[in-house]
Amino acid sequence: MKIFNSISDFSSPKKTILTLGTFDGVHIGHKKILEKLTQNTEAGKYESLVLTFFPHPRMVLDGQSEVKLLNTISEKKELLEKLGIQNLVIHPFDESFSRLSAQEFVKTVLVDQFHIQKIIIGHDHRFGKDRSANIDDLITFGKQYDFEVEQISVQEINDISISSTKIRKALLEGKMALANKYLGYNYFLTGTVFKGKQLGRTIGFPTANLKIEENYKLIPQKGAYIVKSIIKEKTVFGMMNIGFNPTVSGNNLSIEINYFDFNGDLYDQKVAVSILEYLRPEQKFESVALLKEQLEEDKEASIRFIYK
Repeated sequence: MKIFNSISDFSSPKKTILTLGTFDGVHIGHKKILEKLTQNTEAGKYESLVLTFFPHPRMVLDGQSEVKLLNTISEKKELLEKLGIQNLVIHPFDESFSRLSAQEFVKTVLVDQFHIQKIIIGHDHRFGKDRSANIDDLITFGKQYDFEVEQISVQEINDISISSTKIRKALLEGKMALANKYLGYNYFLTGTVFKGKQLGRTIGFPTANLKIEENYKLIPQKGAYIVKSIIKEKTVFGMMNIGFNPTVSGNNLSIEINYFDFNGDLYDQKVAVSILEYLRPEQKFESVALLKEQLEEDKEASIRFIYK
């Protein structure tokens, strides 16, 4: 997959079949649209193109700096590449771009830059300055500039919006099975392992402390989870705690993973942690000994789940 960091960077010798949107989560609803895209380019005459934006438009237009997203940019790239998308344009969304009129957007972006053959878009999609243009305007532009417009059905649009909302809600409630069902894959966190206080190893549960650089990434509800990672091409299972470590008077939110059957050094390495299931909410124990007892129970429950 070719990746372009702005609209002006894009070039291709072929015409394109295009769709656009934030595609946060790249979940089962999005996949229906993206499959349409790849099906239209199977013959090799055209190339598939996804146009997405960063920052998220809501962060810019509504001043919602606290918007939490299901994917970081690097995670989104990985997911789209797996679906066979040939070209991904991640355009910096700012107020200047938002002021482009519908005519300017269609002519300068879709026609002149992307050379589109077809755009696949939702029936309720609005675009241009103040979101003034709709699907009927796009169809008119298509006739003017000789490109096709394929509308996504109401049902498919509803599937997309509903599942995005439900995924965020499910993650914040610890409902991993539901979130993963809507995603079509296990929700995952990507970060760098750093050296913590090393308290876990004193009670037989050494942990990898995960630092996630992107503060817009949605972190699930605090608590204990069953997880897995691919480390050195091997699947390694474990359990993760998201929380403030109240038993040892922790002050900062931490993400700690205790991997089973793994003793290697992960410091400064990038690790992706897939979350399989929620075990329990975060608890404060009266002693470290009681915490250790609970961790042993958590491990037994995790192993039962993994090998069920």
